[in-house]
Amino acid sequence: MDLSPLNTANAHATSLYALDHKPAISVVGLGYVGAVSTACLSALGHKVIGVDIDAAKVADIAAGQSPIHEKDLGTLLADGVAQGLISATDNLAQAVQDTDVTFVSVGTPTAADGGCDHRFIEAAAQQMAEGLAQKSSFHIFVMRCSIPPGTTMKVMTPILERVSGKRLGEDFGVAFNPEFLREGVAVEDFYAPPKTVIGATCDRTANTLRQIYRPVDRAAIITNIETAEMVKYVDNVWHATKVCFANEVGRLAKSQGVDSHDVMAVFCQDQKLNLSPYYLKPGFAYGGSCLPKEVRAVAHIAQEAGVSLPMIESLDVTNRAQIDEAVNMVRETGAKRVGILGLAFKPGTDDLRESPILEVIAALREDGVEVIAHDPAVTADTAIESQLSYVQHASPGLAALAQDLRGFLVDDAQDVAAEAEAIIVTQRNDLYADIARHAMDTNHTPVIDVVRAFQELPTSAEYRGIGW
Repeated sequence: MDLSPLNTANAHATSLYALDHKPAISVVGLGYVGAVSTACLSALGHKVIGVDIDAAKVADIAAGQSPIHEKDLGTLLADGVAQGLISATDNLAQAVQDTDVTFVSVGTPTAADGGCDHRFIEAAAQQMAEGLAQKSSFHIFVMRCSIPPGTTMKVMTPILERVSGKRLGEDFGVAFNPEFLREGVAVEDFYAPPKTVIGATCDRTANTLRQIYRPVDRAAIITNIETAEMVKYVDNVWHATKVCFANEVGRLAKSQGVDSHDVMAVFCQDQKLNLSPYYLKPGFAYGGSCLPKEVRAVAHIAQEAGVSLPMIESLDVTNRAQIDEAVNMVRETGAKRVGILGLAFKPGTDDLRESPILEVIAALREDGVEVIAHDPAVTADTAIESQLSYVQHASPGLAALAQDLRGFLVDDAQDVAAEAEAIIVTQRNDLYADIARHAMDTNHTPVIDVVRAFQELPTSAEYRGIGW
């Protein structure tokens, strides 16, 4: 059996989806994403109307010809036109009237100030609203462009409501559905997506999109619109980061006479730490005996070799910014006696070497703030002085804490909450979460959470998350 994307699409269209109602879909913007979406959705059995102000693109799509070079796209377009499933027009308002769902794939170029240019979104929204005004049935508008969080609801949706006179949730639904198509293999990616993300304003909208994508992904991720918008940006920035990281490794390895591809081949085999969700959740700064020391070592090696590694060299800068943020959050409370729940750089160890919370303590002490602390693994017997002397060249300020740090410790974590005017939680465990929640609710004590210590975020006005 031929399981190529093209034949798989046709199989899906005639089996999984055969008995379901297939909403008619209009696709606004027949560039890369729009043309691929038009072809692939039609291969799933949907009637699709492609819309663009570019007469040449409209003519190509209407004739079943691909306006871009992309594997399998021309064949899918030709099949869709031959089956009467694909048409094209420059009349967006009419296309909205003739369909149930509209995918918006217009351009979002960079504006003069470096932000996002909304002109094409606004123009499309105006015409879509004119079409919506003529409809009595529920319509769904799906943004597919790369846009800053909030754009769907603050730019497009108000125009739809104002011009059409219709109400969101009653007459129409709105969603953001980012695409993850790689040029050159876009058709293959459509039918085997890395993920399908649907940010929607209502269940009706989410469920309709879930059914549209069901033939290619039965595990669509349903979320809110702003999260879906942000995901698209974060994905692409992460891909850019990986490119830059690999290239910096290449320059460093070459300067040392090492084959960078051999290094990265080994690196990529580790899918427990290197290529995994590990380390990829916002929280506190990195610390410990390895990461800070070795980031500095790599930067030093590169400097000695005359190699520029701006991304790696900036890691310490961004790490320090997270420490500074924690310090500023404490300062904003005005507290003069601060409790620390967790001293080691991570739970389950008594290793204090370059623990980022010690940097926070050093800064607070310079401000004249008194500190009390608890850590289940750090006791009066912990070799604090020897640990901190190990990092004297990395952080003289921390070495200066050695003689005083033991005096900050209390045996009972409850004492921290009882005596502190503000609390910093640096480790996740049920005891610390319970103590912090009680302190907020009972004593109105400000809590600075740098590790997302709670399963469900507190609603207290006293709660402050460092990145959420």
